[in-house]
Amino acid sequence: MFRLREEDKITAFFQKQLQNAKPVLNGLVLAGGQSLRMGQDKGAIAWHGKEQRYYAADLLQSYCKEVFISCRAEQQPSLEENYQSLPDTFTGLGPYGAILSAFREKPDAAWLVVACDLPLLDATTLQYLVENRATSALATTFESPHDGFPEPLITIWEPKSYPVLLSFLAQGYTCPRKVLRNSDIHLLKPLNPDALLNVNTPEELAEVKQKMK
Repeated sequence: MFRLREEDKITAFFQKQLQNAKPVLNGLVLAGGQSLRMGQDKGAIAWHGKEQRYYAADLLQSYCKEVFISCRAEQQPSLEENYQSLPDTFTGLGPYGAILSAFREKPDAAWLVVACDLPLLDATTLQYLVENRATSALATTFESPHDGFPEPLITIWEPKSYPVLLSFLAQGYTCPRKVLRNSDIHLLKPLNPDALLNVNTPEELAEVKQKMK
């Protein structure tokens, strides 16, 4: 019980209750693509001394209750056993299917989703995203430094986004960015725009290697 004049205590009480009601946050590393433009498995490139899919999973461990590597079913046996894997059950849909597969596995969790082709992703960027998470929104994400649109492949998707994603799929849409652009989201300016730089081709790979030097 609080007196009406104890505004600070009342505010702190409700802040604590809201924090306790926040959905648990799991991590998902998107590593199920076929990397056709790159010509090699992007998730297996060792930018930081280990394969990027494992490096990204290790980064997420500090912010998530559980971390999974999203993959195609045929990839699963080749992944290291000390990392949890989550094969696609919505197949043929790319990242959209991977996100839906994660929600099908744990629909009450929020999912911090990162792609495996972000070699400059760092802990500072992830911490900023998590600290500014808005559970009242459908998702919390960054504004792309290239076109100003939401960046879907480094995003916290709240549980409420699951039925919305399914609804868009029923209408024939399989682009997570389209969902973000047409939904109530929390959009952040990136602290380090390079952290959102994705690498899809040998030319981009060479450019990022030069940046890293």
